[in-house]
Amino acid sequence: MTTFPVRMARWSAGHPWRAIAGWFLFVALCLGAGISAGTHAATSEDFRVGEAGRAEAMAAGGGLHQKPVERVLITAKPGTDTLDRVAADTAAQDITARMWKLPEVDAVGAPVRSADGRAVRVDVTMKGPELDGKKHVAPLRAQTAAVRAAHPALRVEETGSPSISKGVEKLRGDDLSRTEIIALPVTLITLLFVFRSVAMATVPLLLALSSIAAAIGLSMLASHAFPDAGVGTNVILLIGLAVGVDYTLFYLKREREERARAGGRLSSQAVVELAAATSGRAVVLSGLAVAVSSATLYLVDDVIFSSIATGAIVVTLVAVVSSLTVLPALLATFGERAERRALRKAARAAGSGTAQPKGGAGRLTGAVLRATSRRPGATLTVAVLATLALAAPLLDLELTDMGRETHSRSIPAMQTYDRLNHAFPELKSMHQVVVRAEPALADEVTGALRELARRAEADPALAGTAELRTSPDRRVSLLELPVPHHVSSDAAQTSLERLRGTYVPVTVGQVTGARTAVTGDVARYADYPEHQKQKLPIVIGSLLLVTFAMTVWAFRSVLLGLVGVALNLLSAAASLGLLVLVFQGEWAEPLLDFTSTGSVGSRVPLFLFVILFGLSMDYQVFVISRIREGVLRGVPTRQAVLEGIGGSASVVTSAAFVMVTVFASFVPLHIMEMKQIGFSLAVAVLIDAFVIRIVILPALMLLLGDRCWWPSRNGRGAPPVVPVGRPLENVG
Repeated sequence: MTTFPVRMARWSAGHPWRAIAGWFLFVALCLGAGISAGTHAATSEDFRVGEAGRAEAMAAGGGLHQKPVERVLITAKPGTDTLDRVAADTAAQDITARMWKLPEVDAVGAPVRSADGRAVRVDVTMKGPELDGKKHVAPLRAQTAAVRAAHPALRVEETGSPSISKGVEKLRGDDLSRTEIIALPVTLITLLFVFRSVAMATVPLLLALSSIAAAIGLSMLASHAFPDAGVGTNVILLIGLAVGVDYTLFYLKREREERARAGGRLSSQAVVELAAATSGRAVVLSGLAVAVSSATLYLVDDVIFSSIATGAIVVTLVAVVSSLTVLPALLATFGERAERRALRKAARAAGSGTAQPKGGAGRLTGAVLRATSRRPGATLTVAVLATLALAAPLLDLELTDMGRETHSRSIPAMQTYDRLNHAFPELKSMHQVVVRAEPALADEVTGALRELARRAEADPALAGTAELRTSPDRRVSLLELPVPHHVSSDAAQTSLERLRGTYVPVTVGQVTGARTAVTGDVARYADYPEHQKQKLPIVIGSLLLVTFAMTVWAFRSVLLGLVGVALNLLSAAASLGLLVLVFQGEWAEPLLDFTSTGSVGSRVPLFLFVILFGLSMDYQVFVISRIREGVLRGVPTRQAVLEGIGGSASVVTSAAFVMVTVFASFVPLHIMEMKQIGFSLAVAVLIDAFVIRIVILPALMLLLGDRCWWPSRNGRGAPPVVPVGRPLENVG
């Protein structure tokens, strides 16, 4: 009773109003500090990966970096067969004059007519880095709207990376608001069902939301060390609500059990301390596991994953702090009142002859455990084979970068993007060959690039006019080759292979002393997933090591460490298999409202593995802790397994339902990767909570018996828990 969680709980329960006021002051300070410091957003340099990234760095060094470009498309009104050329030219002149007046504009190109004469476009290059375009695009779109109003007989619209990014940002914000509307009420209803008390159901939700608020402020501070790629808040909301409610739920359920066992003989403060000595320790271990697992994402060496790791670590640790500090105060303040109400209801029900629910495993869990205890070997075999069958589609996994083409067409700029590409197919994508050499070699480099462009003219996968630019110091040259195919098409990818494998080596590759690299839309699309594939084994290896080490440290058992690794791999593989089955095919499109790309987002597997390994430790630590408590009381391992899993089943089920609700609320989102992440995490939690922890884990531990605790003896080498004189009663 002298461990850190107990000491924290003792102080918090003894000074409840100080603890509560201190917590909300902490949240306010975190938010205030974050807002004052602001968010340090990732720059273009932070996103560079692979050969494409090296080429972009070389181009930027010569002042030839990619700038944000907006394109104004002028076509006939829908239902009109031909474009009035005079009217279109007048509108183009109007938009050109207006755009030149804007301080955000660097250059305006001459109007370009499509090959079929049905469209005219005006290219507008903005000032500043490419990623900053969305911050300054509003004045350009306002001028386009003014021209559209001045020429009602024409369809005048604007698209480009800045407009699309702005539209995606707005859509993501709308989606997240909708997610909150779904997830919060369902979570509250679930907690009301679990606790039968409005006050006790509100506590987990309140703590989760306040933890999210504090984490957002702290993540803004952290962004000055780890730049925010724009996904940090999404991750904090996704993970924060799940772990915040889970940790509080574990603590609350244990507090109610201890209060019921005490039967009024212990003070509210003493009951809270008992809960802290058991579930408090489990919360600390679980939180550390999630944080350490999330930290392995830094190994990817990618700004997006670093941003994800920072958000997940910060919100998890804040949730742990809230569970250790302010939660005991809330329990001491409200727990006794809620329990008195529950006792009065129980007395009234007893007086009326109404049967009371019994503690322990529910009907379904009890039936599963009875079947497992009779035939653990057969149960384990069937469950593992079924899970492996779910994982089988993983063999056909195709990873791609979920780029611009996958964005929802509910974004107006994406509708214009499709019409622009139809009228001007050479704009679909591009290659950029970047060469860096000494100024004395500039003429030789230029000649080699012109030869490359000449060879490319005969390639059917390349079309349009090549553009050659050279830096003022003549050290860097850039050749841009239009590609009339979307980046995901086989033709575009084949053209990249020919460019890197044939055209570049036989032209600029022959210039001694020149450094050459290829970037562009197609190269970025190809290089990013390849980067993820290279990093995946490193991250998974680190995760396996972390899971093993955390489990061995928690329970002093090498065998349980190996079991934890195997079970986490099994649930992750099954959820990824289902993800491939659903999203790489077309059969589920109408059910989940998406258009299949025949692939999975390259970030999804890494994100799933890391977050799932961390969250799985929640259930693993909580369940095995309950089993070990029984063993330390002298209960045989077999009985302890059945009692521990049966007694924790209601908590695990409730916690899993909350998590599934949160993750599943991301499935209706329009952003494809967020949809896939939400689906895979929801499925993974379902499999982990209802198959791994209730079927496979008990079957495996029953077969292993006392060997589970090797090299300890019956778990006695593990850190001590609070001794109790009789078996725990499972209440609530």
